Amino acid sequence: MGVYSGAVVDAHVHLWQRRRTPQDWIDPVSMHVIDRDFWFDDLGEVLASNGVTSAVLVQASNSSQETRDHLTADLPASVGAIVGWVDLTSPDVGARIAEARALPNGGLLSGIRHLAHVDPDPQWLRRATVSRGLNELTAASLSFDLVVTPGQLADCAAIASEHPGLTFVLDHLAKPALRSENISEWESALRALAEFPNVYAKLSGLTMEADWQSWSVGDLERAAVVALDCFGPERLMFGSDWPLVELCGGYGAWLSAARTLTSSLSADEQAAIFSRTAGSAYRFGTSARG
Repeated sequence: MGVYSGAVVDAHVHLWQRRRTPQDWIDPVSMHVIDRDFWFDDLGEVLASNGVTSAVLVQASNSSQETRDHLTADLPASVGAIVGWVDLTSPDVGARIAEARALPNGGLLSGIRHLAHVDPDPQWLRRATVSRGLNELTAASLSFDLVVTPGQLADCAAIASEHPGLTFVLDHLAKPALRSENISEWESALRALAEFPNVYAKLSGLTMEADWQSWSVGDLERAAVVALDCFGPERLMFGSDWPLVELCGGYGAWLSAARTLTSSLSADEQAAIFSRTAGSAYRFGTSARG
């Protein structure tokens, strides 16, 4: 017990070059801190300054161009895995995965994500074509990241049940409404999803759901306690959601909060959350650089 001081793997970071993959969701007024490009030199600086050993690079747009850019870049050793994007509704998903894996960094492709929380179809996850695409991910031994809102958690549970051989990773705990006093419906839906052993979750993004300017560790505590109770340390992993975390006090403030929120756990349990679980979910050490 006590505040964790061991090795840290960040299970959730983003990079973008907006001339190649525009990020139209960035509001230049309220999000001016991140209203610029972020690339590997920026990532290296923030990881080094916070003592983080490696990170999982996660797609920020539903763009094959972005994924190709990541899989062909001159990657630093700190990038341990990549979560990219393919069109899961396409009839040639398998071929698209094979093409991605043939790229120079294709061996680091560990998962796929689709921005389901902002898809025009709120039930995108339940499409028959998506189910077929998820079967292709299972065959390719890739995971699927779930970026959803609380109202989509039931759909997440349905597809986790239908695809027991596929590893799912829930991002940002499905964005609980921490500015609201009542998150009981989110909690019930999260507990239902956590019943499926093929689902992992990220302790990430919580400061984005609290008051950006004045959040406290106490504001995040209930969600963290529920997540720990639901998933346990072996299925819960730390993620920064950098660079978005810069909107809410910065990387260091969130990392410190996450350490405080898990300080009652044993050293081994903390090591799982801050390092080991990400390696298990994204198969660190089994992928290779081209």
